[in-house]
Order: sequence, then structure tokens, then C-alpha cells
Amino acid sequence: MNISTSDGMLTLIVLMLRNKCAACYRQFNKMEHLVEHMRISFHSNHEPKCGICQKHCRSFESLREHLIGPLPKAECERVFKERGCDLCLTILGSRYALQLHREKCQFSRGNNGLLYRMANLGIQDEMRIDNSRAKVVSLACKMVGGGSDGSLDLCARVCLIDEHEKIIFQTYVKPHLPVTNYRYETTGIRPEFLRDAMPLRQVQRKIQDYLCNGEPTWQIRSRGGKARILVGHGLDHDLKCLEVEYPAILIRDTAKYPPLMKTSKLSNSLKYLTKAYLGYDIQIGIQDPYEDCVATMRLYMRMRSQAHKVEDYPMASDPQNRNNFASWRQSELERMTPEKMLEISRSDYYCWCLDSKLSN
Repeated sequence: MNISTSDGMLTLIVLMLRNKCAACYRQFNKMEHLVEHMRISFHSNHEPKCGICQKHCRSFESLREHLIGPLPKAECERVFKERGCDLCLTILGSRYALQLHREKCQFSRGNNGLLYRMANLGIQDEMRIDNSRAKVVSLACKMVGGGSDGSLDLCARVCLIDEHEKIIFQTYVKPHLPVTNYRYETTGIRPEFLRDAMPLRQVQRKIQDYLCNGEPTWQIRSRGGKARILVGHGLDHDLKCLEVEYPAILIRDTAKYPPLMKTSKLSNSLKYLTKAYLGYDIQIGIQDPYEDCVATMRLYMRMRSQAHKVEDYPMASDPQNRNNFASWRQSELERMTPEKMLEISRSDYYCWCLDSKLSN
């Protein structure tokens, strides 16, 4: 009786190990359940991954919880506390290596935002069509209030920078509706700043032309053309207020990028992301759009610089991957090992590391 029970438990353990996801380590009673999990999970080498146990996580927030959350994996927590970077979540070889890494990994807020705010209260315009120095630009706006209760967002200040954090364009913007709340405590904007400011239509046209870089908006269909990659946080709102249309294929929004979102799949604030992943505070007191531009550009560059395995067809939506987990392959998939299924699994979001190919 005892031998039979022991054999049964052993068989169950073997089956569960066979049905264990090679990426997130979830265990399933039946192989068909694992296949369905792989079909909808879109595990790939672009997911954040624990440097200790190699577990895949859907976001860096999930990885952070795995390492130092309320219920972390004990061994991973121990190693991470000894030689793990709390910003990029990388595991280093020694405490000394961690110390050297941390000095480079942590950014400083600096005083650039203040200097630019004091020195450039007017227009700064370095926009040039076919300006090859800026393949990627970051945009941020500051809004004042319109409408009877001041709750309608009106763009009153805009900033655009390049990959090197140099200002390409910044100006105050004269809204086409009356301003009823200048929100001075956070914007620092006074009525006299907007009196002779550049009209919204002119700002919209200049930004649109610069981003498209000589390509008509309706012709922009790939990431390899002349049009520029646009980085920002909450760009849908900023572009709407600027009345600028731009194709989603060239937008990199830190509010919507899955690895930077909450475990609940909601957006994190830019203030939180900057503190958690860059190591400094922003949006203290009067807010500067230049500072927001710098933060989003740094977040983008950090995500883009990840060294992921190069694949010819990295997206689940690529035609070559369309049938990887097709229902008609069910029997074949159930005979595969978990490792083989992970090998053919692809991401359902565009990883920013793929942009590094465009800059080469």
C-alpha cells in the first residue's frame, strides 16, 4: 500500500514536471493545458527574466516582485540582495562589480532642466528636415486649463529633444481657446508667457513636418524609412492636444510598453518609472517638459539596449509564426517538450531592442 502510494506520487511529480512551463515555471496537470498556456502567453526571450533562476516575467514589476516582493523566491532574494542592481534588476558577479555597475546605472537629475528653463523662456528651434543626427526624438508637453471649470487640457508648452538630450525645439504655445486656469503651481506658466507665443497651428505643422522628415504621413508604413521614432509618456494625449497625427508603428510610449507596466497591466506614472528605473526624482514643484523628455528618452534607451537573442521573425504576428501554435497542430504540440514549445513561442509586443538594428 505504501509502495503503491509512493509510486503514484512519483508518477504525479514526473507528469507535473513534464507539464511545467519552461518560461514561467507554472505547472499543469495535463499537457493539453500547457499547450493552451503557451498558445496565449506569448513567452519569448524579450520578456524580463530573472538572472538567477531564469524565470520569465511579463513585466519588470513582476520580476521585481519575484526578487524582492512580499513573497519572493528565497534563493533569488538572497542572491539579489547581495549583488543585484535594484534599478535594471541585473545580477552581477560580485559586490564590487555591482558597485561599479551601479555608478553607471544610476542617472542624476542634474540641473539641466532648470538651466534650460531660465535660459530659454522663448523659442528654441533646431529643426531641420533630413537632420540625420536625430533618428529618435522625445516629446513632452505641459498643459494649462480651458473650459468653464479649467479642466480641459490645452497645450501651452512643448519640448522636443534628440538621443543626446539636446533640445531640438521648445516653445510656449498659444492655445486656440481661452485659458481659464494656468495651473501655475505645476506649469510655472503666466499669462504674459502666452501672449505672444507661437500659435498652436504653427507648432503643430512644425512638429508634424519634423517627425515625418519628408515622408507623407499616409506613406509611413515601416520602421526603416526616413520618419523619426517618437518617444514620450502618454503620447496619445500629447499628440491629441497638439493636433498631430503620427503612425503607431513609430511611437514608443513608456506608459504603454508592457515591460514597464504594472503587474495589473495598468500604466505606471513617469515619476515612478524615473525613480524606479533611473534612480532619481522628477516633477518636483514646477515641472519642466525638458526634464520629462530626458526621462522618457533615458527609459527608452535603457529598454532598447537590452541584449536579447536575435531572431529573424521575433513577433507572433509575423506570417512565418502564424501556425506555431495552431489548433490543428495540437497533437504535435502535446508531444513536444516544454523547452521546444518555448523555442517556437514569440512575443506579442514589439520589443524596443529591435530598434537597435535600425540605428546600425
